[in-house]
Amino acid sequence: MSINSIEADWKRFESEWKAPSPYLEVQTSGSTGTPKRMQVRKEQMIYSARMTLSYLGLRPGDKALLCLPLRYIAGKMMAVRAWVGGLDLLLREPSGHPLAEVTEPIRFAAMIPMQVYNSLQVEEERQRLAAIDILIIGGGPIDAALEQALQALPGRIYSTYGMTETLSHIALRQVNGPEASAYYTPLPGVSLSLSEAGTLVVDAPGVSDQTLVTNDCAELLPDGRFAILGRRDNVIVSGGVKLHIEQMEERLHAFWQEGFAVTSVPDVKFGEAVVWLLTPTLNARWQDESFRNRLQAVIPRYEWPKQIALVEAIPLTETGKINRAACKELALKQRITN
Repeated sequence: MSINSIEADWKRFESEWKAPSPYLEVQTSGSTGTPKRMQVRKEQMIYSARMTLSYLGLRPGDKALLCLPLRYIAGKMMAVRAWVGGLDLLLREPSGHPLAEVTEPIRFAAMIPMQVYNSLQVEEERQRLAAIDILIIGGGPIDAALEQALQALPGRIYSTYGMTETLSHIALRQVNGPEASAYYTPLPGVSLSLSEAGTLVVDAPGVSDQTLVTNDCAELLPDGRFAILGRRDNVIVSGGVKLHIEQMEERLHAFWQEGFAVTSVPDVKFGEAVVWLLTPTLNARWQDESFRNRLQAVIPRYEWPKQIALVEAIPLTETGKINRAACKELALKQRITN
């Protein structure tokens, strides 16, 4: 996508925003299935923007960076925050290196984990990342290695929790500095509870007309803070043991930063069998017996893969999340050809 195309997307969204209709169409990312389109009210987007602006202490004239696709809610809400809060918005191509050509100081930015990770690998971009006063990271989990690398940065850095249905985030978790926490804090006006299945239930009347029963298994503290354990539909039940895919991938991040994913296939004996998708580079390491021994020392035996599926690349959605449905399809095809 070129600068001209991001400007074209901006003008298109600006026109939609100024149109007389009180509604906008938004699209989900499709990380667990087919992307869905839905209608949302502009007044609810404004409410969401005001929640974020107030919570983060953003002021008119603050320089903000838009480096996320305007096709999805995260990019749209950065635009709405700029309009509602009078922010000075800098447009940059949604790419893996959004800070490559940024030369002016940024007070507020939103990125996905991949963009943050890539920026840390290039010294000039790392310095620009460190100069951002407030950074929110969404679109996927922040693994332990990346979170550790962010401890050295001086700005306030938050992991966000939310979804298209809540018009971006409804809770934030600071990942660096003295206020760092493993738990998300809901924004004002947001009430949370747990379903009978242990998934998070979100009541946020300012941004959603309905109470949302999510697929996210959570731990909820008495003071309203919470931690996400993993998606209910990302649970593998193997031999009667419930395994959270995200937690398994987090353990593997200590050995591999990217190029892998955990999924499952049906199994006569275990019900579901754990499968690791590996790209060719990682498979070369997997073939090293000493490396496998180091893995086995930290990976519980019930999380050990029953099958390795070699893939050219891990399927991702347009927003950079692992495409879980596509991973399962690849594992099934690999199983047939093995």
